[in-house]
Amino acid sequence: MDVKYIHSLKGWPNFTWNKDRLALKLEKVRLKQGRLIGTMERLGFKTQEEAVLQTLTEDILKTSEIEGELLDKNQVRSSIARKLGMDIVGLVNSERSVDGIVEMMLDATQKYRTPLTAKRLFSWHAALFPTGRNGMTKIIVAKWRNDSNGPMQVISGPIGKSKVHFQAPDAKKLKKEMAQFLSWANNGKNEDSLLRAAIAHLWFITIHPFEDGNGRIARAITDMFLAKSEDSPQRFYSMSAQICLERKDYYIILESIQKGKLDITAWLDWFLNCLDRALINSETILSSVLKKATFWESHMNVNLNERQRKLINRLLDGFEGNLTSSKWAAIAKCSQDTASRDIDELIKIKILKKNPGGGRNTSYSLF
Repeated sequence: MDVKYIHSLKGWPNFTWNKDRLALKLEKVRLKQGRLIGTMERLGFKTQEEAVLQTLTEDILKTSEIEGELLDKNQVRSSIARKLGMDIVGLVNSERSVDGIVEMMLDATQKYRTPLTAKRLFSWHAALFPTGRNGMTKIIVAKWRNDSNGPMQVISGPIGKSKVHFQAPDAKKLKKEMAQFLSWANNGKNEDSLLRAAIAHLWFITIHPFEDGNGRIARAITDMFLAKSEDSPQRFYSMSAQICLERKDYYIILESIQKGKLDITAWLDWFLNCLDRALINSETILSSVLKKATFWESHMNVNLNERQRKLINRLLDGFEGNLTSSKWAAIAKCSQDTASRDIDELIKIKILKKNPGGGRNTSYSLF
């Protein structure tokens, strides 16, 4: 029996929902949203800047991870810092693919008041796929999909035993579908601002207008609407990071709604719960930022060289693995002897300490 998807229902895309069921949850999430913004506004400019940098870095890493793409954290962080004009230690070169997704996310969040148009979405898509390929596969870039290889489907499982979770509208309908969506995105003001972020995500991902990259663009649109809801380009929590943590449930609720009716209360409920948890988990980033700010404030009069500042910041940002003298030399681009001297100096002034163990595997951490 053919499955009837939500976009083929009479009345699409006139969504409905139970306002009473969502009222208390909306109030709760708005309160947390306001408290977080209020807390950040009381901090100094540099601390706010670091929080934004960490949040955007996490957001971009996780929105890519959801799609199975693992980006280099230091490249992402450096690309964001350069594009926002932030003066930070230890910038590294970034690949064009990293710069592309950074450009898209910054355009979405920093220019949240700018109308969302087909041209703007095409520019985001081109930034995501600068070579015109996804891996080895050539794809249609900066244009709506044409379904020349068959209908756009979300599929899982091996060939021969695959399961179709969703089938998007036919390509011939995309011009009309996207015109309706963009008109609502730029003009609709009847819904609550947080619900609009949830609706935008569901609506766009259901249309699935591109051959690839729909998930990342949907999450960028979500971030844009969340920035609108706060009337601020500053990001202090990551919805993409939370979706990444809950991706199994995310796909389950999406499939359920896309095969259901036009009443999307269950989706809005899930989205608000996910947003609530994203706001709670922002405390982890805030704690890290405050720890870093406190460290540098207490060591502001200590004479450190550029290599030492760079590696200390790496440790404060969450160094992956153990820091050894050989890793120090590779990251700081210096000799092994220079790395050892840098480390010994920091041990003497009780900034670094040796970890248990020794020999070739001697590693170090903050005191």
